[in-house]
Amino acid sequence: MKKLSLRTRVVTGAVVVAALGAGTFGAMSASASSPAAAPAAAVKADTSNRNLQQTTHLTVAAATKAAQATLDAAKKENQRISVAVVDRNGNTIVTLRGDGAGPQSPESAVKKAYTAVSWNAPTSELVKRLEQAPNLKDIPGTLFLGGGAPVQVKGAPVAGIGVAGAPSGDLDEKFAQAGVVALAR
Repeated sequence: MKKLSLRTRVVTGAVVVAALGAGTFGAMSASASSPAAAPAAAVKADTSNRNLQQTTHLTVAAATKAAQATLDAAKKENQRISVAVVDRNGNTIVTLRGDGAGPQSPESAVKKAYTAVSWNAPTSELVKRLEQAPNLKDIPGTLFLGGGAPVQVKGAPVAGIGVAGAPSGDLDEKFAQAGVVALAR
């Protein structure tokens, strides 16, 4: 076999590198311009898989309905409140700040809703638990004051409604319950 000169080897190598680069660039460009097929595993969920769990969540429409019913109940009693509805995981679905509600009330409402759904109990009941376990109040994102109510389906929490701004936690909780009742209609 004949030995190639250094110049021929360099030129040949450069041509090979250029061809590979053009092919790679062309393939990347082609795949970027055409839609990728969805992986088969992502298309169909296997609900019989024991590693998966299904949960129930409120729709945005249902959360908004509950929040509006809460605001309406407070307005009938001439109270200025904020209301928050969170899902089972504590994520805020909707927050409404009523006309004239205090600047702290939206954040307090979210924390009360989160607290209610986390323990599946009205926050007024949870306040009583602080006597036996005062460290509960140190859990981030919680607020142990009356005004939070869980939304349950078959006894399991699916959401929480929190209210803040009325002169007492009892009133806040009364308005939160109005939101829970609105979901049952």
